[in-house]
Amino acid sequence: MAYDPSKDIKWGIAPIGWRNDDIPSIGKDNNLQQLLSDIVVAGFQGTEVGGFFPGPDKLNYELKLRNLQIAGQWFSSFILRDGIDKASEAFEKHCQFLKAVHAPVAVVSEQTHTIQQSDSKNIFTDKYHMNDEEWDKVCEGLNHYGDIAAKYGIKVAYHHHMGTVIQTKEETDRLMANTDPKKVGLLYDTGHIAVSDGDYMSLLKAHIDRVVHVHFKDVRFDKEKDSRERGLTFQGSFLNGMFTVPGDGNLDFKPVYKELIDHGYKGWIVVEAEQDPDKANPLEYALKAKKYIDQELLGKN
Repeated sequence: MAYDPSKDIKWGIAPIGWRNDDIPSIGKDNNLQQLLSDIVVAGFQGTEVGGFFPGPDKLNYELKLRNLQIAGQWFSSFILRDGIDKASEAFEKHCQFLKAVHAPVAVVSEQTHTIQQSDSKNIFTDKYHMNDEEWDKVCEGLNHYGDIAAKYGIKVAYHHHMGTVIQTKEETDRLMANTDPKKVGLLYDTGHIAVSDGDYMSLLKAHIDRVVHVHFKDVRFDKEKDSRERGLTFQGSFLNGMFTVPGDGNLDFKPVYKELIDHGYKGWIVVEAEQDPDKANPLEYALKAKKYIDQELLGKN
């Protein structure tokens, strides 16, 4: 069958615009039904699982009512802290949940030494750097995750992320070089790599063949500059408005989308922007993102 982006790519939006798992007080009044119904109104096909989501039966019921799908779910990996065996037990339970809600990918981030939830660490300068022994252990553990995920028909999508041990293109290059392509895929996130490296196309071009999941996150350069100059934490930076939805910031998603299309990408593209819903109405920004996608990327009037 010929490649058809209109069928082979699905568009989702993450729950983080409505409720934030790292700061539960943000958007706490937005419940699951509101979130899912807003996603339908905005015209997206699905979402990722948030920390406040219910078990599979309840979730599947609410999804079916709205003809929505689950694209994936974040997994906080602690290979370095807990060891491969214990970390893998938690990951297997994660995969069992994903299979029950028919999700194709597990979004994995090694969270040992992360500073993304710190209330004092400068997100731009204070991240931890692994030694060679730690690198070997993480890569071995992720390959093992890939074996576990395969049993459930799920792909591992590793998320390079600000404030974690694998953030930069250089670190992602090393991760890709030392993991099995059949077992470990890449989640490509425009916003995280743009803030980390000041360049968001090089990573995509270097590892396009490993990309199994995509986050479209926009960046407001003026807010990033202000956050950087003030040495803010990760949470402080997004509360300062550093991130937003596509079409509202300074990144150009046209070359990103073209690169994905040119290489026959199949899977989800999920809009994701950590914001304070009291300042950025979630439905308003979901509609804004969908309008940008339809007009600028898909050529719809």
